Amino acid sequence: MRKPILSLLLSAAAVVAMTGCGSGNNKNAGPNSTVTPEALPTAATAPSASPGATPSASPSSSSGVEIELKNGEGSVIGTARFTQENKGVRIQVQATKLAPGEHGLHVHESGVCAGPDFKTAGGHFNPNSNLHGMENPQGPHVGDLPNLKAEANGEAKLDTVSEAFTLEKDKPNSLLKQGGTSLVIHEKQDDMKSDPAGNSGNRIACGTISEGK
Repeated sequence: MRKPILSLLLSAAAVVAMTGCGSGNNKNAGPNSTVTPEALPTAATAPSASPGATPSASPSSSSGVEIELKNGEGSVIGTARFTQENKGVRIQVQATKLAPGEHGLHVHESGVCAGPDFKTAGGHFNPNSNLHGMENPQGPHVGDLPNLKAEANGEAKLDTVSEAFTLEKDKPNSLLKQGGTSLVIHEKQDDMKSDPAGNSGNRIACGTISEGK
């Protein structure tokens, strides 16, 4: 009689022990275990951007104006892009069908390009009332730029930065002033010192610089 009773008691004890193990939390749950709500990340622990954070690129570095350059017959012979940067305005010009050699390149005071002579563009953009030419002791005009050099095939490119003007509105030296301005290509080389236009000859191409371009 003692052996059956003892076996019965041992079996009961084993059942109780197994029940106790199943009732506790299993901290070493396997891959098929269900994640408890307490383990989920909350909004308080999620990383957040600083209220004062700004984009890596400033608006001024990406704002710009692109224009078409047309010759006296009204044909598009190139483009120019003006981009505001921290130190000034970057001017990138691409043109074709030009006579080989250097050509004067200036920003003019009026945003009207009426061919064939483009006299409607007015004089050089010169809000400071200086004389013409980067080599002129009393210069230069705000709108004076380096010469544009055309290769033997008539193609020309220029990439330069001017600190003399801006694309910011309501500034006296803004290219986007009321009425706009214009970019003009001349037939000859600018000598960089003769007033009023460096003996650069006739105006052979023009493009209007204005807001909304």
